[in-house]
Amino acid sequence: MKIEEIENEIIEEFEMFDDWMQKYEHLIELGKSLPLIDAKYKTENKLIKGCQAQVWLHSELKDGKVIYTADSDAIITKGMVALMIRVLSDHTPDEIMNAKLNFVEKIGLTQHLSPTRSNGLVSMIKQMKLDAIAYKIKQ
Repeated sequence: MKIEEIENEIIEEFEMFDDWMQKYEHLIELGKSLPLIDAKYKTENKLIKGCQAQVWLHSELKDGKVIYTADSDAIITKGMVALMIRVLSDHTPDEIMNAKLNFVEKIGLTQHLSPTRSNGLVSMIKQMKLDAIAYKIKQ
C-alpha cells in the first residue's frame, strides 16, 4: 500500500470520532499495537532528541525497505509514533524521503497537541526521514 493510501485510511479513521477525547483514546489504542523495539535498542543513541517523553526509534533496511520499531514511556506519544510507523515503515528510502505526511494536519493532530508534543512529533518525523536518507546513501 502506498504512503498516501495509508494516510487516507488514517484520515477516514479519525473522521469517525466526534471530539478530541475520542481521538486521543484512538491514539492510545494505536500505541498498544506498536511494533515494539527490541530491548537491546532501548539505548541512549536510539532516543529521539526533542521529545519531552522518552521515545526510542530503531530502523533497519530489509529488502530495500525501511522497517521501524519504537517504544515510548508516554501513552499519547506511543500512539503518535505508532501512527508514524504505520505510515512510513515498510517503504523504500525514496518513498519515505518524499512523503508529504499531510494526514498530520488533516486529522488535526498539530492543533490539538501541546507544544512539547508537537515538537516531539516533528522530531520523530525528522529522525525517520534522516534514517531513510542514510539508507539511501548506503545503497
